[in-house]
Amino acid sequence: MRFLTTFQLADFIDTLISLTSAFVLGTLIGAERQYRQRTAGLRTNVLVAVGAAAFVDLAMHLAGADGAVRVIAYVVSGIGFLGAGVIMKQGMDVRGLNTAATLWASAAVGSCAGADLVAQAAALTVFVIAGNTLLRPLVNAINRIPLNEKALEATYYFKVVVTPEVLPDMRDAVVEKLEAANYPVADVNVVEAGDDFLEIVAELVSTAVEPNELNAVVVDIQHQPGVRHATWEISTTD
Repeated sequence: MRFLTTFQLADFIDTLISLTSAFVLGTLIGAERQYRQRTAGLRTNVLVAVGAAAFVDLAMHLAGADGAVRVIAYVVSGIGFLGAGVIMKQGMDVRGLNTAATLWASAAVGSCAGADLVAQAAALTVFVIAGNTLLRPLVNAINRIPLNEKALEATYYFKVVVTPEVLPDMRDAVVEKLEAANYPVADVNVVEAGDDFLEIVAELVSTAVEPNELNAVVVDIQHQPGVRHATWEISTTD
């Protein structure tokens, strides 16, 4: 049995140190996520950190530093698929980006531990936890600042509720009037608005806007026959 001939106590202890470090540090990161009831909580972050450490440690023992570098590259890309699973799009809102980024950071912590860089893994853990906790007051303060549409680059949606009879003409008219106001349209969709009405949703190319210019287009559109309601809104979550 090859295990009896290849087993080395020093290497085994080295692996235990790497996995234990990844487990403890992943627990610290995951505990904060679990406390905030995120999709990827304690166990997920621990498993990501330990898994990354195991793969990197295995490569270190089999192929040295060069092998570990190749495995780390695959860990980085592989965690991208796992992170995509926690990102959810609900309407115009995107949720889970911070959780996905935390998983990516947990994999980095595990990779450092697997590469016997335990001190660096601990330092990275401190920065990850600080990013998820100490920056929250700053984020909340920034979010309370009123939006300045003139200086903000975001995604804008121009919405018009119309009767089915005027839909084809109004869809073209909305695009023409927006482009005449120097607001090019990236995409146009039509959805049901209830009570036999349809809603034209024109997504503008990301840019900064002058609110009064869009309001003028709204007023113009609302005077068209068959138009029930027109408005525009902003989305900054993407």
